[in-house]
Amino acid sequence: QEKTMKQRIIAALLLSICAAAALIPAAQADELPAIKNFREEASESTSKQAPILVLFMTQTCPYCKIALKEFLLPMQNDPEYDSKVILRQIDIGSSSKLTDINGKITTQSKLAKTLNIRAVPTVVIFDSLGQELVRIEGLLTADFYQSYLDTAISESQAKMKTNSR
Repeated sequence: QEKTMKQRIIAALLLSICAAAALIPAAQADELPAIKNFREEASESTSKQAPILVLFMTQTCPYCKIALKEFLLPMQNDPEYDSKVILRQIDIGSSSKLTDINGKITTQSKLAKTLNIRAVPTVVIFDSLGQELVRIEGLLTADFYQSYLDTAISESQAKMKTNSR
């Protein structure tokens, strides 16, 4: 009987631990999804009527990490942004392959060169046709960066609505 009581206590403790663990949010990713197929992103953009925001960055850029961790990842985890914008990233030093908007195979670094990305972090917002709508180069003033992003997203949404008429 004593053994059964110990087993019940252990089972209750394990259940409590599992229940507590379920309340802890899952670990946040430390990157945005990378673009693998721009055509698929454009298709999602069309169906959601939401622009595609792409962070062009490098792994060694400290300002890119700030833009990502303090602004873009919290946006990705905020349900309010789900219907507003599609968030992605491209590492301008990466030779990872991707399909561009025209269906051609290229790399992240070649796409960045094609788009004339010269500094990081650079945020470019595209419409569902792959047309650039807004560009923000650098981190600018960190205190106002969220406002710059929100304004750029709103402007991009308005441009997409105007262009679809």
